[in-house]
Amino acid sequence: MSLKLTVGDLTIHRIIEQETTFLPALDMLPGLTPDVLAENRPWMQKAGAIDAEDVLILCFQSYIVRTPHHTILVDSCIGNDKPRPLRPKWNMKTDDTYMRALAASGISVDDIDFVMCTHLHVDHVGWNTRLQGGRWMPTFPNARYVFAKGEFDYWTEQNAKTPVPPFGDSVLPIVEANRAEIVRNDYAIGDHVHILPTPGHTPGHVAFNFGRGRDDAVVSGDLMHSPLQARYPELSAKFDVDQAQAAVTRRNFLERYCDTDTLCCTAHFPSPSTGKIRRRGNGFSCQAVAAS
Repeated sequence: MSLKLTVGDLTIHRIIEQETTFLPALDMLPGLTPDVLAENRPWMQKAGAIDAEDVLILCFQSYIVRTPHHTILVDSCIGNDKPRPLRPKWNMKTDDTYMRALAASGISVDDIDFVMCTHLHVDHVGWNTRLQGGRWMPTFPNARYVFAKGEFDYWTEQNAKTPVPPFGDSVLPIVEANRAEIVRNDYAIGDHVHILPTPGHTPGHVAFNFGRGRDDAVVSGDLMHSPLQARYPELSAKFDVDQAQAAVTRRNFLERYCDTDTLCCTAHFPSPSTGKIRRRGNGFSCQAVAAS
């Protein structure tokens, strides 16, 4: 499914690969208590963020941002033909959902100028490559792939100790094809795209700001997975490498964008996934702005 938003001089498409149950809330968010879950269950269910069994519902998607000068894809989702035995819904996928959504947006793989990854986890790099003639080839043949240096260095080190399959099949082939840009945090594309360091989920995690002279939109990546983490920024996910740092990063991010006009494009909130950050008590909410 492809959905479109317009903000400032940007056009943003959501390219959805899966929207599905993921993990029980109490498992995914170790700091969550049954009482707090019970208190928030009604609005979470209404928002489509949790099912009747208290399992969180997440969206897995890419954002394509068209500036006046470039077409930029952020986070390339899960991918096909990739061995992911720990996640049955992702393992050796062969469906055409992602490519159909891309086609529905009117954008082809050849149109993408840059692929930018907020971080290098399995569900954010999958379509970086696709299997062609038994080899992993760049899916977007004309794109430069942007990896934050801190993130790339971290996974290079991890992969040297124990092979990290997504790094091996979805990142290194990009480097070998000479399509990678390993960039520092001052990197920008024209006057429309800037990096915002957001460490915690992974050491080199970044968000991306879009807009000329102001943040019209921000793609936040995995600094939060569920709307519950906007309401309670101290709730970190069990996948966060540094849960304490992730909590600080999340609150700082939400404070930065609270009560502004910046459109926050979350990686995994249930549809519509995009909204404006607003204060709510000691926490925040992402007030939905739906695409058409």
